[in-house]
Amino acid sequence: MNHDQALPAGLRPETLAVRTAIERSQYGENSEALYLTTGFVQPDSATSAQRFASGEGYTYSRTSNPTVTSFERRLAALEGTEAAVATASGMAAILLLIMGLLKAGDHVVLSRSMFGSTINLFGKEFAKFGVQTTFCSQTDVDEWRAAVRPETRLLFAETPTNPLTEVCDIAALADIAHGAGALLAVDNAFATPILQRPTLLGADVVMHSGTKYLDGQGRVMAGALCGSEALIMGKLAPVLRTAGMVLSPFNAWVVLKGLETLGLRVKAQCENALTLARWLEAQPQVARVYYPGLPSHPQHELAMRQQNGLGGGVVAFQLAADTPEAARAKAFHVIDSCRLLSIATNLGDTKTIISHPASTSHGRLSEEQRQAAGITQGTIRVAVGLEHPADIQDDLSRGLASL
Repeated sequence: MNHDQALPAGLRPETLAVRTAIERSQYGENSEALYLTTGFVQPDSATSAQRFASGEGYTYSRTSNPTVTSFERRLAALEGTEAAVATASGMAAILLLIMGLLKAGDHVVLSRSMFGSTINLFGKEFAKFGVQTTFCSQTDVDEWRAAVRPETRLLFAETPTNPLTEVCDIAALADIAHGAGALLAVDNAFATPILQRPTLLGADVVMHSGTKYLDGQGRVMAGALCGSEALIMGKLAPVLRTAGMVLSPFNAWVVLKGLETLGLRVKAQCENALTLARWLEAQPQVARVYYPGLPSHPQHELAMRQQNGLGGGVVAFQLAADTPEAARAKAFHVIDSCRLLSIATNLGDTKTIISHPASTSHGRLSEEQRQAAGITQGTIRVAVGLEHPADIQDDLSRGLASL
């Protein structure tokens, strides 16, 4: 297929993940080019003036860059949206969302089970600027509905959540948002468009931390927002150009190439995660396993409908203990006994990562906030990679068997 011609209609996600990009250069490269440049030479002053005034064409990489455009188009194609805008990280994408859509006096509803930095960004940092936030149960639709006010402008959901993999009903939240004249944004970093496409369920904006599964090998930071042309280009892109939380061309190229194997990786990681979750359920030292692919998960049926029949690549489990201090000691023992798994806080990597959420991703929250989110000192999160599942089990057995 020549990139200088339009791709045929009706292509499936696996094909879009490999083929969607800007047109080839005059050199005819088969692998998308990396345009590692800050500026672009203009043919004449009139063209330069026209491009700076209209925003069309390439002038300066804070405004737009061909490699970044390829990533944006490919991700939008996978999510089934009209447009996407790339950012320097997942948190930068949420920052852009807030700055582009909200003002002082506006109100936001989001789950108290959200990622710790997201909770702090809404509840602490933007409270300084008059943006009000109500936190509610991830899974109680009635609680979301009751939290809506006349000044509510945004509902923001993360599904599944980090680390306990709670699943929210996207379609139900979209109905609540639209009934109140608000928008629904969904953090799709855990599921990726391979498992779910939130806009098909009514979401208005899809947020990604491309640092996770989109890259897939833990190499670079990246983020993105996907949505309609009017929303992305009309409200968000102008703020991005001014504020400058842009994705670098190199990072865009790395994640662009990562998207080519996204489907293969995610499906394999889901399979490995399900195998691990079933094994963990049989371990006497484990009090509870959190994984949407298990029938024991409270939102299992919803997850299977909403996530293309797959549970995702993240498994969390709870160790049995009498006190928080004992639970923390046991969790540290299991984690520190691993010789294969990486003790880190990223996820979506081909290498399996193990972490203690209460002291890492959610360590900056108060104990009350952690308890509200269901995260205890005995919680361990495993972001499953592509190693053989038996080797992952053996590595966890070292700590579990010696508790």
